[in-house]
Amino acid sequence: MPGWSLRRRRLTMLCAAGLLSGRAGSDANEALAFARDFGSHPQSRIEWWYATGWLVTETDLNAAPRYGFQITFFRSRTGIDASNPSRFAARELIFAHAAVSDLGARRLRHDQRIARSGFDIAQAASDDTRVRLRGWELVREGAADASRYTVRVSSEAGGFGFELDLQTTQPVLLQGEAGLSRKGPNPAQTSRYYSQPQLAVRGLLRLDGQARAMRGRAWLDHEWSDALLDPQAVGWDWIGINLHDGAALTAFRVRRADGTALYAGGSWRVAGATTARNFGSNEVALRPGRTWASAATRAVYPVEWEITTPAGRHRVRALLDAQELDSRQSTGAVYWEGLSELLDERGARVGLGYLEMTGYVAPLRL
Repeated sequence: MPGWSLRRRRLTMLCAAGLLSGRAGSDANEALAFARDFGSHPQSRIEWWYATGWLVTETDLNAAPRYGFQITFFRSRTGIDASNPSRFAARELIFAHAAVSDLGARRLRHDQRIARSGFDIAQAASDDTRVRLRGWELVREGAADASRYTVRVSSEAGGFGFELDLQTTQPVLLQGEAGLSRKGPNPAQTSRYYSQPQLAVRGLLRLDGQARAMRGRAWLDHEWSDALLDPQAVGWDWIGINLHDGAALTAFRVRRADGTALYAGGSWRVAGATTARNFGSNEVALRPGRTWASAATRAVYPVEWEITTPAGRHRVRALLDAQELDSRQSTGAVYWEGLSELLDERGARVGLGYLEMTGYVAPLRL
């Protein structure tokens, strides 16, 4: 509908307003507490729940991934006055992106959705993880130290869907300093951020109407903020990797327009540990290598990286070059996000996870 398309663009612009200054919500000085902080934080301007992973068929004895999957739910406060009595006032928007990377077919399938909260169409509960949008959902159950996430996605347009259970095998990983993650040179540029690495995955993957029983490994991030990006920043490069030995590696850099790092960070947690080693900005270096050019947007993305952290020197390599997602009909951004492998200095695969690159088509405005 042309009218809805115009309204959607206006609402997306409202979402972006005010995201580049301030602090990470009214609870910035409070310690994270679960299960409360599994839920949404309506006082924060922007928030997302992000699950990625790799899959093989249940009967496949080879641990090499066949598919990657991604589902992200965004919640954004629009800034419309809460005193507005109209039930139609769009005070909060919910967006979602979903994708499947088919390594055998060398194909990325993806879809996106958007709606205002309410009317039994979109919801982000505040007491626990229960995010729903037009039939897509991410729901958490169980004790705070034994989470089980259920993910359901169905896309007729994309010809894919998945119904997956993600079971924790490790404690929650608090990113940054006890969950307060610095994202820029200004100390106010922070987010509240935790991860659930090494999730054991089982469920169904549907492609073109055919269901396959799958198993695999996943990573879940939950992050919320009022102050995500410095005005100099155009985007970021980020990895979240589950290592085969049970460790978890996060590394990122916030990037200027000239490609240099404005800020960097990340974490490392070894298997069996309950806390992570937080990286300082001067301890992380991401150096781009081989690139891939998108025929659709003409953006050029580094699909191989050399990454140096206190955890050592590694190489990250995309398992499929063409994993660009065009979300201009929802969040307004184009970004690259895809299943990748982590290689040690000898070139041996030591982990699998996702690489994300934003701001290569245009400066990122969430």
